[in-house]
Amino acid sequence: MKHSKKDSPTTPTMKGFSPGFASLGLEAALLTTLETLGYEEPTPIQQEAIPPLLDGRDLLGRAATGTGKTAAFTLPLLQRLAHSTRQAHPSVLILVPTRELAMQVCEAVERYGKENRVATLAVYGGAAIRPQLLALKRGVDVIVATPGRALDHIRRKSLQLQELQMVVLDEADEMLNMGFAEDLDAILQQTPKTRQTALFSATMPSRIASIARRHLQDPVEIQIAKEPVKSGVAPLVRQTAYLVARQHKVAALARILDMTTPKSTLVFCRTRLEVDELTSMLNSRGYRGEGLHGGMNQAQRDRVMQSFRSGQTELLVATDVAARGLDISHVSHVMNYDVPTSPEAYVHRIGRTGRAGRGGEAVSLVEPRERWLLKNIEHLTKSTIEMATLPTVADLQAKRLERIAVSIQEILKANNFDRFRNVVDKLTEKFNPADVAAAAIQLASGAKDGAPKEQEIPTIQDRTQERASTSRRPRREPPGWAQGPKTGGSSSRPVGRRERPGRSGQSASMATLHFSAGKNASIRPGDFVGAIANEAGINSNVIGPIKISDDFSLVKVPEELAQNIMKVLGRTRIKGKKVKVRLYQE
Repeated sequence: MKHSKKDSPTTPTMKGFSPGFASLGLEAALLTTLETLGYEEPTPIQQEAIPPLLDGRDLLGRAATGTGKTAAFTLPLLQRLAHSTRQAHPSVLILVPTRELAMQVCEAVERYGKENRVATLAVYGGAAIRPQLLALKRGVDVIVATPGRALDHIRRKSLQLQELQMVVLDEADEMLNMGFAEDLDAILQQTPKTRQTALFSATMPSRIASIARRHLQDPVEIQIAKEPVKSGVAPLVRQTAYLVARQHKVAALARILDMTTPKSTLVFCRTRLEVDELTSMLNSRGYRGEGLHGGMNQAQRDRVMQSFRSGQTELLVATDVAARGLDISHVSHVMNYDVPTSPEAYVHRIGRTGRAGRGGEAVSLVEPRERWLLKNIEHLTKSTIEMATLPTVADLQAKRLERIAVSIQEILKANNFDRFRNVVDKLTEKFNPADVAAAAIQLASGAKDGAPKEQEIPTIQDRTQERASTSRRPRREPPGWAQGPKTGGSSSRPVGRRERPGRSGQSASMATLHFSAGKNASIRPGDFVGAIANEAGINSNVIGPIKISDDFSLVKVPEELAQNIMKVLGRTRIKGKKVKVRLYQE
Protein backbone atom coordinates (compact mmCIF):
# COMPACT_ATOMS: atom_id res chain seq x y z
CA MET A 1 0.00 0.00 0.00
CA LYS A 2 1.09 3.52 -0.64
CA HIS A 3 2.22 5.67 2.25
CA SER A 4 -0.13 8.34 3.56
CA LYS A 5 0.54 11.36 5.72
CA LYS A 6 -2.11 9.97 8.07
CA ASP A 7 0.31 7.17 8.97
CA SER A 8 2.89 9.62 10.31
CA PRO A 9 1.89 12.54 12.54
CA THR A 10 3.25 15.90 11.44
CA THR A 11 3.86 19.16 13.20
CA PRO A 12 3.14 21.87 10.66
CA THR A 13 3.53 24.82 12.98
CA MET A 14 6.21 23.68 15.43
CA LYS A 15 7.75 26.55 17.33
CA GLY A 16 11.37 27.32 16.47
CA PHE A 17 11.27 25.82 12.99
CA SER A 18 10.97 27.50 9.61
CA PRO A 19 7.25 27.94 8.90
CA GLY A 20 8.03 27.29 5.24
CA PHE A 21 9.30 23.73 5.70
CA ALA A 22 7.11 22.95 8.72
CA SER A 23 3.97 23.80 6.73
CA LEU A 24 4.84 21.12 4.15
CA GLY A 25 4.24 18.30 6.61
CA LEU A 26 7.82 17.41 7.51
CA GLU A 27 8.40 16.08 11.01
CA ALA A 28 10.53 17.49 13.81
CA ALA A 29 13.62 15.33 13.18
CA LEU A 30 13.91 16.50 9.57
CA LEU A 31 13.09 20.09 10.47
CA THR A 32 15.87 20.05 13.05
CA THR A 33 18.29 18.71 10.44
CA LEU A 34 17.29 21.41 7.95
CA GLU A 35 17.73 24.09 10.60
CA THR A 36 21.18 22.73 11.48
CA LEU A 37 22.18 22.75 7.80
CA GLY A 38 21.05 26.38 7.47
CA TYR A 39 18.03 25.87 5.21
CA GLU A 40 15.50 28.65 5.65
CA GLU A 41 12.77 28.52 3.01
CA PRO A 42 11.80 25.77 0.56
CA THR A 43 12.35 26.31 -3.15
CA PRO A 44 9.33 26.20 -5.53
CA ILE A 45 9.97 22.57 -6.50
CA GLN A 46 10.17 21.61 -2.82
CA GLN A 47 6.92 23.45 -2.01
CA GLU A 48 5.09 21.68 -4.84
CA ALA A 49 6.62 18.19 -4.63
CA ILE A 50 7.01 17.42 -0.91
CA PRO A 51 3.29 17.37 0.12
CA PRO A 52 2.10 14.91 -2.59
CA LEU A 53 5.14 12.70 -2.04
CA LEU A 54 4.40 12.63 1.69
CA ASP A 55 0.85 11.61 0.75
CA GLY A 56 2.26 8.63 -1.15
CA ARG A 57 1.26 9.93 -4.60
CA ASP A 58 3.24 9.24 -7.74
CA LEU A 59 4.78 12.41 -9.12
CA LEU A 60 5.83 13.69 -12.55
CA GLY A 61 7.95 16.80 -12.09
CA ARG A 62 9.47 19.09 -14.67
CA ALA A 63 12.31 21.06 -13.14
CA ALA A 64 15.80 22.03 -14.21
CA THR A 65 19.02 21.16 -12.43
CA GLY A 66 19.83 23.45 -9.52
CA THR A 67 16.20 24.02 -8.44
CA GLY A 68 16.48 21.96 -5.24
CA LYS A 69 14.75 18.80 -6.45
CA THR A 70 17.17 16.49 -4.63
CA ALA A 71 15.79 17.66 -1.30
CA ALA A 72 12.28 17.59 -2.79
CA PHE A 73 12.33 13.80 -3.10
CA THR A 74 14.92 12.98 -0.40
CA LEU A 75 13.04 14.51 2.54
CA PRO A 76 9.76 12.63 1.89
CA LEU A 77 11.53 9.29 1.40
CA LEU A 78 13.45 9.76 4.65
CA GLN A 79 10.23 10.51 6.53
CA ARG A 80 8.71 7.38 5.03
CA LEU A 81 11.70 5.25 6.07
CA ALA A 82 11.46 6.60 9.63
CA HIS A 83 8.05 4.90 9.93
CA SER A 84 9.06 1.67 8.20
CA THR A 85 10.51 -1.54 9.60
CA ARG A 86 14.10 -2.19 8.54
CA GLN A 87 14.12 -4.70 5.67
CA ALA A 88 16.68 -7.18 4.38
CA HIS A 89 16.65 -5.56 0.92
CA PRO A 90 16.61 -1.91 -0.22
CA SER A 91 13.49 0.18 0.37
CA VAL A 92 14.35 3.01 -2.04
CA LEU A 93 16.01 3.05 -5.47
CA ILE A 94 17.12 6.37 -6.99
CA LEU A 95 18.27 6.19 -10.62
CA VAL A 96 20.52 8.98 -11.98
CA PRO A 97 22.43 9.43 -15.26
CA THR A 98 26.02 9.89 -14.03
CA ARG A 99 28.37 8.76 -11.30
CA GLU A 100 28.92 12.40 -10.28
CA LEU A 101 25.23 12.85 -9.64
CA ALA A 102 25.02 9.44 -7.92
CA MET A 103 27.65 10.50 -5.41
CA GLN A 104 26.06 13.92 -4.97
CA VAL A 105 22.57 12.50 -4.32
CA CYS A 106 23.98 9.81 -2.02
CA GLU A 107 25.74 12.50 0.03
CA ALA A 108 22.49 14.48 0.21
CA VAL A 109 20.54 11.45 1.51
CA GLU A 110 23.22 10.82 4.12
CA ARG A 111 23.29 14.49 5.12
CA TYR A 112 19.52 14.84 5.52
CA GLY A 113 19.12 11.39 7.08
CA LYS A 114 22.03 11.58 9.49
CA GLU A 115 19.81 11.43 12.58
CA ASN A 116 17.90 8.42 11.25
CA ARG A 117 21.09 6.50 10.42
CA VAL A 118 19.84 5.54 6.96
CA ALA A 119 22.20 3.12 5.20
CA THR A 120 22.93 4.52 1.74
CA LEU A 121 25.02 3.22 -1.15
CA ALA A 122 26.07 4.83 -4.45
CA VAL A 123 26.29 2.25 -7.24
CA TYR A 124 27.87 3.22 -10.57
CA GLY A 125 30.07 1.88 -13.34
CA GLY A 126 33.80 2.44 -13.57
CA ALA A 127 34.27 1.51 -9.90
CA ALA A 128 35.28 -1.81 -8.37
CA ILE A 129 32.19 -3.97 -8.00
CA ARG A 130 33.37 -6.06 -5.04
CA PRO A 131 32.91 -3.31 -2.39
CA GLN A 132 29.40 -2.71 -3.79
CA LEU A 133 28.61 -6.43 -3.53
CA LEU A 134 29.78 -6.53 0.09
CA ALA A 135 27.75 -3.44 1.02
CA LEU A 136 24.62 -4.87 -0.60
CA LYS A 137 25.12 -8.12 1.26
CA ARG A 138 25.35 -6.27 4.60
CA GLY A 139 22.11 -4.45 3.86
CA VAL A 140 21.26 -1.01 2.48
CA ASP A 141 18.13 1.16 2.83
CA VAL A 142 18.66 3.53 -0.11
CA ILE A 143 20.43 2.73 -3.38
CA VAL A 144 21.51 5.61 -5.66
CA ALA A 145 22.56 4.08 -8.97
CA THR A 146 23.28 4.63 -12.62
CA PRO A 147 21.02 2.38 -14.74
CA GLY A 148 23.76 0.25 -16.29
CA ARG A 149 25.39 -0.77 -13.02
CA ALA A 150 21.99 -1.23 -11.31
CA LEU A 151 20.95 -3.67 -14.04
CA ASP A 152 24.30 -5.45 -13.69
CA HIS A 153 23.62 -6.02 -9.97
CA ILE A 154 20.04 -7.12 -10.68
CA ARG A 155 21.30 -9.75 -13.13
CA ARG A 156 23.86 -10.91 -10.56
CA LYS A 157 20.96 -11.08 -8.05
CA SER A 158 23.03 -8.92 -5.68
CA LEU A 159 20.33 -6.20 -5.90
CA GLN A 160 16.87 -7.42 -4.88
CA LEU A 161 13.95 -5.12 -5.70
CA GLN A 162 10.97 -7.00 -4.28
CA GLU A 163 10.83 -4.89 -1.09
CA LEU A 164 11.12 -1.47 -2.77
CA GLN A 165 8.70 1.11 -1.45
CA MET A 166 9.82 4.01 -3.63
CA VAL A 167 11.61 4.58 -6.96
CA VAL A 168 12.96 7.96 -8.10
CA LEU A 169 14.07 8.73 -11.65
CA ASP A 170 16.22 11.87 -11.47
CA GLU A 171 17.14 13.77 -14.66
CA ALA A 172 15.21 11.22 -16.70
CA ASP A 173 15.70 13.08 -19.99
CA GLU A 174 19.47 12.90 -19.58
CA MET A 175 19.28 9.16 -18.89
CA LEU A 176 17.38 8.70 -22.14
CA ASN A 177 19.87 10.88 -24.03
CA MET A 178 22.63 8.60 -22.77
CA GLY A 179 20.92 5.51 -24.16
CA PHE A 180 19.46 4.09 -20.94
CA ALA A 181 15.82 3.81 -22.08
CA GLU A 182 15.87 -0.01 -22.31
CA ASP A 183 17.68 -0.31 -18.99
CA LEU A 184 15.08 1.86 -17.26
CA ASP A 185 12.23 -0.27 -18.57
CA ALA A 186 14.03 -3.48 -17.59
CA ILE A 187 14.62 -2.19 -14.04
CA LEU A 188 11.12 -0.79 -13.47
CA GLN A 189 9.45 -3.97 -14.71
CA GLN A 190 11.09 -5.85 -11.83
CA THR A 191 9.90 -3.50 -9.10
CA PRO A 192 6.69 -4.04 -7.06
CA LYS A 193 3.46 -2.64 -8.50
CA THR A 194 2.73 -1.08 -5.11
CA ARG A 195 5.81 1.12 -5.16
CA GLN A 196 5.62 4.91 -5.16
CA THR A 197 7.35 6.47 -8.19
CA ALA A 198 8.68 9.99 -8.72
CA LEU A 199 10.06 11.08 -12.09
CA PHE A 200 11.94 14.36 -12.53
CA SER A 201 13.06 15.76 -15.88
CA ALA A 202 14.23 19.15 -17.12
CA THR A 203 12.36 18.60 -20.39
CA MET A 204 9.31 16.49 -21.17
CA PRO A 205 9.72 14.92 -24.64
CA SER A 206 7.41 12.18 -25.86
CA ARG A 207 9.77 9.43 -24.66
CA ILE A 208 9.52 10.71 -21.07
CA ALA A 209 5.74 10.92 -21.35
CA SER A 210 5.72 7.33 -22.61
CA ILE A 211 7.71 6.10 -19.59
CA ALA A 212 5.38 8.02 -17.28
CA ARG A 213 2.30 6.39 -18.83
CA ARG A 214 3.78 2.90 -18.46
CA HIS A 215 5.22 3.15 -14.96
CA LEU A 216 3.43 5.92 -13.00
CA GLN A 217 -0.06 5.58 -11.52
CA ASP A 218 -2.26 8.66 -11.60
CA PRO A 219 0.73 10.97 -10.97
CA VAL A 220 0.56 14.50 -9.64
CA GLU A 221 2.08 16.68 -12.38
CA ILE A 222 4.06 19.77 -11.47
CA GLN A 223 6.11 22.13 -13.59
CA ILE A 224 8.54 24.69 -12.24
CA ALA A 225 8.99 27.40 -14.84
CA LYS A 226 12.57 28.01 -15.82
CA GLU A 227 13.67 31.49 -14.92
CA PRO A 228 14.30 33.37 -18.17
CA VAL A 229 17.77 34.68 -18.83
CA LYS A 230 17.26 38.42 -18.99
CA SER A 231 18.87 40.70 -21.51
CA GLY A 232 22.05 42.25 -20.24
CA VAL A 233 22.35 39.62 -17.52
CA ALA A 234 24.58 40.47 -14.54
CA PRO A 235 25.13 44.15 -15.43
CA LEU A 236 27.76 44.50 -12.68
CA VAL A 237 29.86 41.67 -14.14
CA ARG A 238 32.45 42.59 -16.74
CA GLN A 239 32.71 39.70 -19.23
CA THR A 240 35.98 39.08 -21.05
CA ALA A 241 37.25 36.23 -23.21
CA TYR A 242 40.70 35.30 -24.50
CA LEU A 243 41.29 33.16 -27.57
CA VAL A 244 43.93 30.59 -26.59
CA ALA A 245 45.24 27.34 -28.09
CA ARG A 246 44.61 24.36 -25.80
CA GLN A 247 48.31 23.71 -25.11
CA HIS A 248 48.71 27.26 -23.77
CA LYS A 249 45.59 27.44 -21.56
CA VAL A 250 47.39 26.71 -18.29
CA ALA A 251 49.98 29.39 -18.99
CA ALA A 252 47.24 31.80 -20.07
CA LEU A 253 45.26 31.29 -16.86
CA ALA A 254 48.39 31.83 -14.77
CA ARG A 255 49.19 35.00 -16.75
CA ILE A 256 45.72 36.44 -16.18
CA LEU A 257 45.88 35.64 -12.46
CA ASP A 258 49.34 37.19 -12.20
CA MET A 259 48.04 40.37 -13.83
CA THR A 260 44.83 40.67 -11.79
CA THR A 261 45.87 39.12 -8.44
CA PRO A 262 42.21 38.53 -7.49
CA LYS A 263 41.32 38.07 -3.83
CA SER A 264 38.63 35.41 -4.32
CA THR A 265 38.36 33.45 -7.57
CA LEU A 266 36.16 30.56 -8.66
CA VAL A 267 37.69 28.60 -11.57
CA PHE A 268 35.42 26.20 -13.50
CA CYS A 269 36.68 23.06 -15.26
CA ARG A 270 34.85 20.30 -17.13
CA THR A 271 36.42 17.28 -15.45
CA ARG A 272 37.69 16.14 -12.08
CA LEU A 273 41.07 15.35 -13.65
CA GLU A 274 41.40 18.96 -14.83
CA VAL A 275 40.44 20.21 -11.36
CA ASP A 276 43.21 18.18 -9.71
CA GLU A 277 45.86 19.06 -12.31
CA LEU A 278 44.99 22.76 -12.40
CA THR A 279 44.91 23.04 -8.60
CA SER A 280 48.35 21.46 -8.39
CA MET A 281 49.71 23.82 -11.06
CA LEU A 282 48.33 26.94 -9.38
CA ASN A 283 49.71 25.93 -5.99
CA SER A 284 53.12 25.34 -7.54
CA ARG A 285 53.06 28.97 -8.73
CA GLY A 286 52.47 30.25 -5.21
CA TYR A 287 48.69 30.57 -5.21
CA ARG A 288 46.58 29.17 -2.40
CA GLY A 289 44.17 26.95 -4.27
CA GLU A 290 41.79 24.11 -3.44
CA GLY A 291 39.90 21.72 -5.71
CA LEU A 292 36.23 20.77 -5.41
CA HIS A 293 34.66 17.89 -7.35
CA GLY A 294 32.25 14.99 -7.04
CA GLY A 295 34.93 12.53 -5.98
CA MET A 296 35.30 14.20 -2.59
CA ASN A 297 33.41 13.17 0.52
CA GLN A 298 31.34 15.63 2.54
CA ALA A 299 34.04 16.23 5.15
CA GLN A 300 36.52 17.18 2.41
CA ARG A 301 33.98 19.46 0.75
CA ASP A 302 33.19 21.18 4.05
CA ARG A 303 36.90 21.77 4.77
CA VAL A 304 37.50 23.23 1.29
CA MET A 305 34.45 25.51 1.49
CA GLN A 306 35.34 26.75 4.98
CA SER A 307 38.86 27.56 3.81
CA PHE A 308 37.53 29.50 0.79
CA ARG A 309 34.86 31.38 2.73
CA SER A 310 37.33 32.42 5.42
CA GLY A 311 39.83 33.73 2.86
CA GLN A 312 42.54 31.18 3.67
CA THR A 313 42.14 29.93 0.09
CA GLU A 314 42.06 32.52 -2.70
CA LEU A 315 41.30 30.10 -5.57
CA LEU A 316 38.56 27.45 -5.71
CA VAL A 317 38.82 25.15 -8.75
CA ALA A 318 35.58 23.21 -9.30
CA THR A 319 33.42 21.26 -11.73
CA ASP A 320 29.88 22.44 -12.47
CA VAL A 321 28.38 19.47 -10.63
CA ALA A 322 30.45 20.05 -7.49
CA ALA A 323 29.69 23.80 -7.50
CA ARG A 324 25.91 23.37 -7.56
CA GLY A 325 24.26 24.94 -4.58
CA LEU A 326 27.32 26.92 -3.47
CA ASP A 327 26.37 30.22 -1.89
CA ILE A 328 29.48 32.41 -1.65
CA SER A 329 28.95 36.16 -1.45
CA HIS A 330 32.48 37.47 -1.88
CA VAL A 331 33.68 35.98 -5.20
CA SER A 332 35.47 38.74 -7.13
CA HIS A 333 36.30 36.71 -10.26
CA VAL A 334 34.81 33.74 -12.09
CA MET A 335 37.16 32.12 -14.59
CA ASN A 336 35.95 29.61 -17.16
CA TYR A 337 38.97 27.43 -17.85
CA ASP A 338 36.58 25.57 -20.16
CA VAL A 339 33.64 27.29 -21.85
CA PRO A 340 30.39 25.52 -20.87
CA THR A 341 28.45 23.99 -23.76
CA SER A 342 25.14 25.57 -22.71
CA PRO A 343 24.51 29.32 -22.34
CA GLU A 344 22.42 28.65 -19.22
CA ALA A 345 25.41 27.01 -17.52
CA TYR A 346 27.55 30.05 -18.41
CA VAL A 347 25.01 32.44 -16.89
CA HIS A 348 24.77 30.27 -13.78
CA ARG A 349 28.57 30.30 -13.42
CA ILE A 350 29.12 34.03 -13.77
CA GLY A 351 26.19 34.69 -11.45
CA ARG A 352 28.54 33.68 -8.60
CA THR A 353 30.23 37.09 -8.84
CA GLY A 354 28.89 40.66 -8.92
CA ARG A 355 26.50 40.02 -6.01
CA ALA A 356 25.08 42.42 -3.43
CA GLY A 357 25.79 45.48 -5.56
CA ARG A 358 29.49 44.66 -5.96
CA GLY A 359 31.25 44.59 -9.30
CA GLY A 360 32.68 41.34 -10.62
CA GLU A 361 34.82 39.91 -13.39
CA ALA A 362 34.02 36.90 -15.60
CA VAL A 363 36.91 35.61 -17.71
CA SER A 364 36.72 32.79 -20.27
CA LEU A 365 39.57 30.94 -21.99
CA VAL A 366 38.27 30.04 -25.43
CA GLU A 367 39.84 27.59 -27.82
CA PRO A 368 39.45 28.53 -31.50
CA ARG A 369 36.98 25.70 -32.08
CA GLU A 370 34.83 26.94 -29.18
CA ARG A 371 34.30 30.42 -30.61
CA TRP A 372 30.76 29.49 -31.67
CA LEU A 373 29.86 28.72 -28.04
CA LEU A 374 30.45 32.37 -27.14
CA LYS A 375 28.19 33.43 -30.01
CA ASN A 376 25.41 31.26 -28.56
CA ILE A 377 25.94 32.80 -25.11
CA GLU A 378 25.87 36.36 -26.47
CA HIS A 379 22.72 35.60 -28.47
CA LEU A 380 20.87 34.20 -25.44
CA THR A 381 21.92 36.89 -22.97
CA LYS A 382 21.77 39.73 -25.51
CA SER A 383 25.07 40.98 -24.12
CA THR A 384 28.55 41.35 -25.55
CA ILE A 385 31.57 39.44 -24.31
CA GLU A 386 34.70 41.47 -24.89
CA MET A 387 37.41 39.60 -26.85
CA ALA A 388 40.73 40.68 -25.33
CA THR A 389 44.40 40.03 -26.11
CA LEU A 390 46.45 38.13 -23.57
CA PRO A 391 48.97 40.26 -21.67
CA THR A 392 52.55 39.94 -22.90
CA VAL A 393 55.61 39.23 -20.74
CA ALA A 394 56.41 42.96 -20.94
CA ASP A 395 52.90 43.78 -19.68
CA LEU A 396 53.39 41.42 -16.75
CA GLN A 397 56.79 42.89 -15.88
CA ALA A 398 55.36 46.41 -15.99
CA LYS A 399 52.45 45.37 -13.74
CA ARG A 400 54.84 43.84 -11.20
CA LEU A 401 56.97 46.98 -11.11
CA GLU A 402 53.84 49.07 -10.69
CA ARG A 403 52.84 47.00 -7.66
CA ILE A 404 56.33 47.31 -6.17
CA ALA A 405 56.15 51.10 -6.60
CA VAL A 406 52.80 51.19 -4.80
CA SER A 407 54.17 49.04 -1.98
CA ILE A 408 57.23 51.29 -1.63
CA GLN A 409 54.99 54.37 -1.40
CA GLU A 410 52.99 52.72 1.39
CA ILE A 411 56.21 51.88 3.28
CA LEU A 412 57.47 55.47 2.87
CA LYS A 413 54.19 56.83 4.23
CA ALA A 414 54.38 54.50 7.22
CA ASN A 415 57.94 55.73 7.92
CA ASN A 416 58.90 52.59 9.78
CA PHE A 417 62.15 51.52 8.13
CA ASP A 418 64.87 52.94 10.41
CA ARG A 419 66.50 49.54 10.92
CA PHE A 420 67.36 49.44 7.17
CA ARG A 421 68.97 52.92 7.00
CA ASN A 422 72.38 51.61 8.09
CA VAL A 423 72.50 49.31 5.02
CA VAL A 424 71.46 52.14 2.71
CA ASP A 425 74.03 54.56 4.18
CA LYS A 426 76.85 52.08 3.60
CA LEU A 427 75.77 51.39 0.00
CA THR A 428 75.32 55.04 -0.91
CA GLU A 429 78.89 55.75 0.25
CA LYS A 430 80.08 53.67 -2.71
CA PHE A 431 77.17 53.89 -5.20
CA ASN A 432 74.73 56.42 -6.57
CA PRO A 433 71.57 56.48 -4.39
CA ALA A 434 69.36 56.11 -7.49
CA ASP A 435 71.34 53.03 -8.57
CA VAL A 436 70.97 51.52 -5.10
CA ALA A 437 67.19 52.03 -5.22
CA ALA A 438 66.95 50.55 -8.73
CA ALA A 439 68.97 47.50 -7.67
CA ALA A 440 66.66 47.00 -4.66
CA ILE A 441 63.61 47.15 -6.91
CA GLN A 442 65.19 44.63 -9.29
CA LEU A 443 65.82 42.31 -6.38
CA ALA A 444 62.25 42.76 -5.13
CA SER A 445 60.85 41.96 -8.59
CA GLY A 446 62.67 38.61 -8.64
CA ALA A 447 64.43 39.43 -11.92
CA LYS A 448 68.02 39.23 -10.73
CA ASP A 449 69.49 39.29 -14.23
CA GLY A 450 66.83 41.59 -15.65
CA ALA A 451 65.52 38.88 -18.01
CA PRO A 452 61.88 37.77 -17.95
CA LYS A 453 61.28 34.18 -16.83
CA GLU A 454 57.93 33.77 -18.55
CA GLN A 455 57.52 32.69 -22.17
CA GLU A 456 55.36 34.60 -24.61
CA ILE A 457 51.96 32.99 -25.30
CA PRO A 458 51.20 32.91 -29.05
CA THR A 459 48.46 35.32 -30.08
CA ILE A 460 45.58 33.92 -32.16
CA GLN A 461 43.72 36.22 -34.50
CA ASP A 462 40.01 35.57 -34.12
CA ARG A 463 38.82 35.90 -37.73
CA THR A 464 41.90 34.26 -39.22
CA GLN A 465 41.50 31.24 -36.99
CA GLU A 466 37.80 30.91 -37.76
CA ARG A 467 38.50 30.94 -41.51
CA ALA A 468 41.28 28.41 -41.05
CA SER A 469 39.11 26.02 -39.04
CA THR A 470 36.23 26.12 -41.53
CA SER A 471 38.50 25.58 -44.54
CA ARG A 472 40.00 22.32 -43.31
CA ARG A 473 39.41 19.25 -45.41
CA PRO A 474 36.64 17.16 -43.79
CA ARG A 475 37.46 13.65 -42.65
CA ARG A 476 35.81 10.66 -44.21
CA GLU A 477 33.75 8.48 -41.97
CA PRO A 478 33.70 4.71 -42.21
CA PRO A 479 30.29 3.26 -43.15
CA GLY A 480 27.83 1.95 -40.59
CA TRP A 481 27.99 4.72 -38.03
CA ALA A 482 25.25 4.81 -35.43
CA GLN A 483 23.53 7.96 -34.27
CA GLY A 484 24.97 9.59 -31.14
CA PRO A 485 23.37 9.77 -27.72
CA LYS A 486 20.21 11.59 -28.75
CA THR A 487 18.74 8.43 -30.27
CA GLY A 488 20.69 5.83 -28.38
CA GLY A 489 22.46 4.50 -31.47
CA SER A 490 19.44 3.52 -33.56
CA SER A 491 19.99 5.25 -36.91
CA SER A 492 22.76 6.10 -39.33
CA ARG A 493 24.35 9.16 -40.90
CA PRO A 494 25.58 9.66 -44.46
CA VAL A 495 29.20 8.72 -45.13
CA GLY A 496 31.61 11.62 -45.39
CA ARG A 497 29.37 14.13 -43.65
CA ARG A 498 31.27 16.65 -41.61
CA GLU A 499 30.32 17.28 -37.99
CA ARG A 500 29.32 20.89 -37.44
CA PRO A 501 28.44 22.73 -34.28
CA GLY A 502 24.71 22.75 -33.62
CA ARG A 503 22.12 22.30 -30.96
CA SER A 504 23.73 19.07 -29.81
CA GLY A 505 26.87 20.95 -28.90
CA GLN A 506 29.18 18.87 -31.08
CA SER A 507 32.47 20.45 -32.08
CA ALA A 508 33.40 21.44 -35.63
CA SER A 509 36.39 19.06 -35.51
CA MET A 510 35.91 15.51 -34.30
CA ALA A 511 38.38 12.73 -33.50
CA THR A 512 37.63 9.01 -33.69
CA LEU A 513 38.45 6.73 -30.75
CA HIS A 514 39.03 2.99 -31.28
CA PHE A 515 37.87 0.70 -28.45
CA SER A 516 39.00 -2.94 -28.29
CA ALA A 517 35.52 -4.33 -27.57
CA GLY A 518 32.31 -4.65 -29.55
CA LYS A 519 29.19 -6.76 -30.07
CA ASN A 520 30.92 -9.96 -28.91
CA ALA A 521 31.38 -8.30 -25.50
CA SER A 522 27.68 -7.25 -25.44
CA ILE A 523 28.72 -3.59 -25.81
CA ARG A 524 26.01 -1.11 -26.80
CA PRO A 525 26.17 2.61 -27.74
CA GLY A 526 24.77 3.57 -24.35
CA ASP A 527 27.70 1.87 -22.62
CA PHE A 528 30.17 4.18 -24.36
CA VAL A 529 28.03 7.26 -23.81
CA GLY A 530 27.66 6.44 -20.13
CA ALA A 531 31.37 5.67 -19.65
CA ILE A 532 32.53 8.86 -21.39
CA ALA A 533 29.97 11.06 -19.61
CA ASN A 534 30.53 9.50 -16.18
CA GLU A 535 34.27 8.90 -16.09
CA ALA A 536 35.55 11.82 -18.17
CA GLY A 537 32.90 14.29 -17.01
CA ILE A 538 31.91 15.09 -20.61
CA ASN A 539 28.43 16.34 -21.55
CA SER A 540 26.77 13.50 -23.47
CA ASN A 541 25.48 15.98 -26.08
CA VAL A 542 28.97 16.47 -27.54
CA ILE A 543 29.51 12.76 -28.25
CA GLY A 544 29.22 12.03 -31.97
CA PRO A 545 28.30 8.93 -34.01
CA ILE A 546 29.14 5.45 -32.69
CA LYS A 547 29.96 2.32 -34.73
CA ILE A 548 30.02 -1.07 -33.01
CA SER A 549 31.57 -4.04 -34.86
CA ASP A 550 32.03 -7.58 -33.57
CA ASP A 551 35.43 -7.07 -31.95
CA PHE A 552 35.93 -3.30 -31.82
CA SER A 553 34.01 -0.03 -31.67
CA LEU A 554 34.55 3.50 -32.99
CA VAL A 555 33.28 6.61 -31.22
CA LYS A 556 33.53 10.20 -32.45
CA VAL A 557 34.30 12.84 -29.81
CA PRO A 558 35.40 16.49 -29.97
CA GLU A 559 39.05 16.56 -30.99
CA GLU A 560 40.06 18.83 -28.12
CA LEU A 561 38.63 16.34 -25.58
CA ALA A 562 40.02 13.15 -27.13
CA GLN A 563 43.31 12.96 -25.17
CA ASN A 564 41.59 13.46 -21.83
CA ILE A 565 38.92 10.84 -22.64
CA MET A 566 41.60 8.30 -23.61
CA LYS A 567 43.57 9.03 -20.46
CA VAL A 568 40.57 8.57 -18.19
CA LEU A 569 38.98 5.56 -19.91
CA GLY A 570 42.35 3.83 -20.21
CA ARG A 571 42.20 3.11 -16.48
CA THR A 572 38.52 2.20 -16.11
CA ARG A 573 36.20 -0.61 -17.19
CA ILE A 574 33.29 -0.77 -19.62
CA LYS A 575 30.69 -3.46 -18.96
CA GLY A 576 33.08 -4.82 -16.30
CA LYS A 577 35.89 -5.31 -18.82
CA LYS A 578 39.22 -3.55 -19.27
CA VAL A 579 39.06 -2.01 -22.74
CA LYS A 580 41.99 -0.51 -24.64
CA VAL A 581 41.37 2.83 -26.32
CA ARG A 582 43.43 4.69 -28.92
CA LEU A 583 43.04 7.25 -31.70
CA TYR A 584 41.65 5.68 -34.87
CA GLN A 585 43.73 6.42 -37.95
CA GLU A 586 41.55 6.42 -41.05
